[in-house]
Amino acid sequence: MEKEQFYYDNKIVKMFLWATVLWGVVGMLVGLIVALLFIFPGLLEFTGSDNAISWLSFGRLRPLHTNAVIFAFVGNSIFLGIYYSTQRLLKARMFSDVLSRIHFWGWQTIIVAAAITLPLGFTSSKEYAELEWPIDILVVLVWVVFGINLIGTILKRRQRHIYVAIWFYIATLVTVAVLYIFNNLELPVTGFKSYSIYSGVQDALLQWWYGHNAVAFFLTTPVLGLMYYFVPKVANRPVYSYRLSIIHFWTLIFLYIWAGPHHLLYTALPEWAQNLGTVFSVMLIFPSWGGMINGLLTLRGAWDKVRENPVLKFFVVAITGYGMATFEGPMLSFKNLNAIGHYTDWIIGHVHVGALAWNGFMASGIIYWVATKLWKTELYSKKLANTHFWLGTLGIIFYAIPLYIAGFTQASLWKQFNPDGTLVYGNFLETVTQIIPMYMIRAIGGTLYLLGFILLAVNVIKTARAGSAVEDELAEAVPLKKISGKRVAGEPVHTWLERRTVLFTILTTVAILIGGLVEIVPTFLVKSNIPTIASVKPYTPLELEGRDIYIREGCNNCHSQMIRPFRSEVERYGEYSKAGEFVYDFPFLWGSRRTGPDVHRLGGKYNNNWHFNHMFDPRSTSPGSIMPRYPWLLKNNMNASNLEDKMTALAKLGVPYSDTDISEAKQALLAQAKEIETSLRQDPEFVKNYGNSNVQQKEIVALIAYLQRLGTDIKAGNTALK
Repeated sequence: MEKEQFYYDNKIVKMFLWATVLWGVVGMLVGLIVALLFIFPGLLEFTGSDNAISWLSFGRLRPLHTNAVIFAFVGNSIFLGIYYSTQRLLKARMFSDVLSRIHFWGWQTIIVAAAITLPLGFTSSKEYAELEWPIDILVVLVWVVFGINLIGTILKRRQRHIYVAIWFYIATLVTVAVLYIFNNLELPVTGFKSYSIYSGVQDALLQWWYGHNAVAFFLTTPVLGLMYYFVPKVANRPVYSYRLSIIHFWTLIFLYIWAGPHHLLYTALPEWAQNLGTVFSVMLIFPSWGGMINGLLTLRGAWDKVRENPVLKFFVVAITGYGMATFEGPMLSFKNLNAIGHYTDWIIGHVHVGALAWNGFMASGIIYWVATKLWKTELYSKKLANTHFWLGTLGIIFYAIPLYIAGFTQASLWKQFNPDGTLVYGNFLETVTQIIPMYMIRAIGGTLYLLGFILLAVNVIKTARAGSAVEDELAEAVPLKKISGKRVAGEPVHTWLERRTVLFTILTTVAILIGGLVEIVPTFLVKSNIPTIASVKPYTPLELEGRDIYIREGCNNCHSQMIRPFRSEVERYGEYSKAGEFVYDFPFLWGSRRTGPDVHRLGGKYNNNWHFNHMFDPRSTSPGSIMPRYPWLLKNNMNASNLEDKMTALAKLGVPYSDTDISEAKQALLAQAKEIETSLRQDPEFVKNYGNSNVQQKEIVALIAYLQRLGTDIKAGNTALK
């Protein structure tokens, strides 16, 4: 049959390539700044502590870093690889050039919107899902555009069977859509303020169902698809085992979706859900390592090429990093190990092995190789690429190992007791100051990694200048002849399924939905899973404003609100946390690390003046603290103009605010604020410094009200059910 000529769209690939390089440098630079803030808390206070810039504080920059690296850097690298490989695997230009451009510019718009709004404090507070509702809607629309473009290309393909890489792209498309939509269901209050429709335990389960599987289906499955395309292509060898790739794909997408609860072990989540997450997390090691083995053994007999080719070096370390991270994840789901690792810097080290090695090195290898194809030339400098490789590898080592040491140190210090039963390190700050050297080494590792990536940017720019741009690359292939959808005699089941794209997509969707439904539906429908405690009441108007300020400043990036039922934690913080205490928390704020102590039982532990001074300058109350200053809270007036709207929205979500509570909210807010100011004026130093200032109008008063409320609804043993 005569071949058809057509053109691959290289321009869209180049656009995503340059975006990947740009956002990679930006995301890593912000990450390095965030790491330095652990060592130099006042690093960005350019104008002095009294005039510190709010949008440069750690709590606002940290989500900017995570979003920049995950969605800007890795996201663009994924689209770069998908747009390049999909056209060649399916022997077809992308379905629509217009949709390709809308996808690109829409995604960059989302990134810029995130870069503006997150430092300004517009955040939902959920990890990896901090963006507010208008941006969430844009994310969904752009993802739909990407989906139409991808599925459309698959349907017009000239290749009968879809290769394994396409399987993973389909799983990514479907699962990310489901995860993002359901986790980000929220009730808007203003243009950039909303409340999650879920609260407490339910919100926590949805968030980590999303959070774990954002790692699984955004940072892992599409990159596995890229691995299955680029590693054999660069090595010029077939994938090691087609049968293993089938087992790898179906077991991975089925098991991964169940594992989210392992982020919530020993919390107030129902124990059956915790145990289910543990079981499936442990099983995940088998498909994960199956994929690693398939990737590495594809290079069997090609080790001479690995020594000579910097791209293959990046791929080998990336796949090895994937194997390490996917071994460590299941191990951390064992409760005895989770009790050590959770809330410590061990988890940060674990995450960055995946991010720096697996995602970062796969992206780097793909960029180097694709650049030579797009500009039809040799790489400008293999020496620079090899230098990047070694700087990056050393960066990973210097980044991860100190954090593992820091994590074990934290866990050990938190749990040590004296012979008389008191904590050896009763002052949490003592456990922080001992790991500062580890933070210093981590910053060195981050610097090395960033320098390596800057070399990549230079190398690719030089390569592009030396080559010739071919934006529409001529190709030819035999048109696909339509045949019956029925299975041919002797045809393997999976081979038949590979040409039934719609059925393949439906089965993929079913596989990823089963685990989520089994875990989530009972938690929402069975009331006994989250018993209500009679003494737990909604937040007052002032406390609600304070909670929103707490969220805005990103305090939950460093402080947890979940006391686990361990002797050491109960001794340090107070009565362990109960599920019924969080029923009015929209969203939940359990946190995932403790750079500072848990605050769930903070209410009444210190007086109002302590909190006032602590927020202005943490070193004044806690010498050696690495917490940032918040002087703007003492200067900014509360903006309670939307208070009634907030309470009305929460009432719709089930918080028992009456019409009277809402109509009289501002009077109640002012009355409670006046009480706090009166108590602050009992301190002569406060009167000396603030004289006749109307402090009750300031944001600090609302935050104090919220902090003093935390954990005071119940006393030990007072958990009577309604």
